[in-house]
Amino acid sequence: MARPMTASAYIEPERPTLHLSGPKLRASLENLIHAAEMAGGVEQYAAAIRLKSEAFQEQLANGKVATVGLGEFTYLTTLMATVRRRIGRVLDSGGWHQLRDAMTELLRDAHVPGTADARITRFCKSFPEDREHRFMRDLAAELLHNVYPEQYPLMQRWVWDAKQNTGVLREIWHDEAAGDNVDHVVINVPDTHEAFIVLREELAGFIADNGVFRDVLWYIDLLQAQIYGDYINAQGGAYLKTDFSAGPDLLEQSRRILGLDRINRITSDATKTIDGDGHDVQALKRLS
Repeated sequence: MARPMTASAYIEPERPTLHLSGPKLRASLENLIHAAEMAGGVEQYAAAIRLKSEAFQEQLANGKVATVGLGEFTYLTTLMATVRRRIGRVLDSGGWHQLRDAMTELLRDAHVPGTADARITRFCKSFPEDREHRFMRDLAAELLHNVYPEQYPLMQRWVWDAKQNTGVLREIWHDEAAGDNVDHVVINVPDTHEAFIVLREELAGFIADNGVFRDVLWYIDLLQAQIYGDYINAQGGAYLKTDFSAGPDLLEQSRRILGLDRINRITSDATKTIDGDGHDVQALKRLS
């Protein structure tokens, strides 16, 4: 068994400086609000993300991940867009118990500060380090964020991938020399836990300045998904096209990025779904 991570050697990490474009952020927030109003309001989407997180906590928090069943985990994978279509290969090659052991180690003592990057690296090294398994980084990020949303912000590759120089951060980056034309600018920001924390803090401040003070964590998730969804739409769905498909619905990409296309609407009409054939989140939370 691997040694538990402790805070004994914790060193405050260096905080990166982010140069974000105010106009781009305002445009994305306006797009989000406009699109959501046409489909029932932003509040229902924030509520859906919260329920998604609660479903993960119900199944995996407080050590329950060590005994979670394959059936329960399979339900949860439907709520992780960049994971659900790839996880089958991992289960076929290494087996369910290997994956569950790795998830157990990932979530053990996740409250310990300064261990996020090391625990994600350890999780990814439990599997082949090749192109087909790069999505395991996204799985680790999904698990940490959904089970411990206050400590772990969104850290998936679509938020920021320093090696590929792609993600939400690039779409809202402002460069003094290049202005908002950053297509050929290399952004010197690592994709570390601290960088994602700083990004979330910046977005929280922006959202507060625009009058949002409740469910801020979930609004930040929605805003980032909207930013990247706008990018996917602009690119014609070229990137991640196996997971997302363009359509006339202005929130389609955003919902799919966050896995909300598989969650029922938060309405009194249980037959309505946010997108397609959704699962009842309350049923997910009751899984045993």
